[in-house]
Amino acid sequence: MWRSLFMALGIMAIIVGVETLLIDSANMYAAAESTAVDFIDPSGTPAVNTKVWQPGEKFPWAMLAIGTIVVLYAITLPKRWHSHGDG
Repeated sequence: MWRSLFMALGIMAIIVGVETLLIDSANMYAAAESTAVDFIDPSGTPAVNTKVWQPGEKFPWAMLAIGTIVVLYAITLPKRWHSHGDG
């Protein structure tokens, strides 16, 4: 169970890192001020208050590094835990 949890978190961090390498900014909409119809209508703005998030230059590389380390850790988990009963 722990292995799959760490593997999922690591893969998610890698995906976020790759996505932030490819974008310049992301617009975040307030959920309370918008409805599903606002998102379907291409002519309207989904919300009045939007926040623009621009990831820093180090953020994508940090997420890729953290994700890679967590995935490698998850791969070695069974070897570490099964070695306690052998010795």
